[in-house]
Amino acid sequence: MKIALMVNRGNFERYSGYEKIPSDWELVHLGNGPVDEDKLAATDAEVILVDSILPISARVINKMPNLKLIHTQGVGFNYVNLEAARKAGVYVCNNAQVNSGAVAEQAILLMLAVLRNFRENEDMVYDAKQIEAKNRCFENALTELGDCHVGIIGLGAIGREVAGRLRAFGCKLSYYSRREVPDCDMPRLTLDDIYSECDIITLHVPVTEETIGMIDEAAFNKMKPGAILINTARGELVDQEALCRALSDGRLGGAGIDTLYPEPVQADNPLLNLPQEVRKKVALSPHIGGITAGCFRRGYTNFWNNVRIISEGGRPFNIVTGL
Repeated sequence: MKIALMVNRGNFERYSGYEKIPSDWELVHLGNGPVDEDKLAATDAEVILVDSILPISARVINKMPNLKLIHTQGVGFNYVNLEAARKAGVYVCNNAQVNSGAVAEQAILLMLAVLRNFRENEDMVYDAKQIEAKNRCFENALTELGDCHVGIIGLGAIGREVAGRLRAFGCKLSYYSRREVPDCDMPRLTLDDIYSECDIITLHVPVTEETIGMIDEAAFNKMKPGAILINTARGELVDQEALCRALSDGRLGGAGIDTLYPEPVQADNPLLNLPQEVRKKVALSPHIGGITAGCFRRGYTNFWNNVRIISEGGRPFNIVTGL
């Protein structure tokens, strides 16, 4: 079994337990940056493990006749050409639910960072303006998370973990999903009602044709004045130019963002070029919601389990191609 690895080597060696695999399995390390397609195809691997933000094209899939499994390191799989994989009979699997709790924690962190003006207040303390920062808070009292109505868009594994953590804060909770979620104790609202009623809107949906750019100018215009947007899902869900306009003109009270588009984030991304007085309303993190030791250990356990199943001619878990 030959396995092409398109992930960080140090991370793989630290958390994957690779030393326990059969001695006749060959590992080909290609790094976790863009890889020349011909170099990848030349490995003639049966399995590819790929960072979720790296592409696997139809050309690569079609040039690898022995390929049986493409496995993403994380939950995302939208950079793999699923149609080409399906036609070639190649399983594409992800690590569904492996990072649900960790991403939920990141979403809560971003909510609190925006509500507490953390970026601006921290900068002022570093500038020896602690009392000035504190007096601003006296004049414009901070909002507690427990006083907020939070709308959760997408009540999958991560959305449910977010809801569980927010209950401990005492938040009022609502959700939007295309279908009613059985045995859910939160009210299901329409998207328009989520926009108009919620103080914080947090995104937990995958990237699909329906969700790309779903948070656009029209969505921002429907949001409650001063609402906060949280995105720990994917950058493609949000029209970033529209987000910047909503922040700049005050329609939006703030944003906590773990995922921008495209990745790697470029210097010309509009969120990186906001004026200072607007930038203080934004909390950015470098797509680290699911980058925890626990997530990696669970994810690699899933991966090795699926590789073993493939090596025995079986059907792996967490297939996203419908095969």
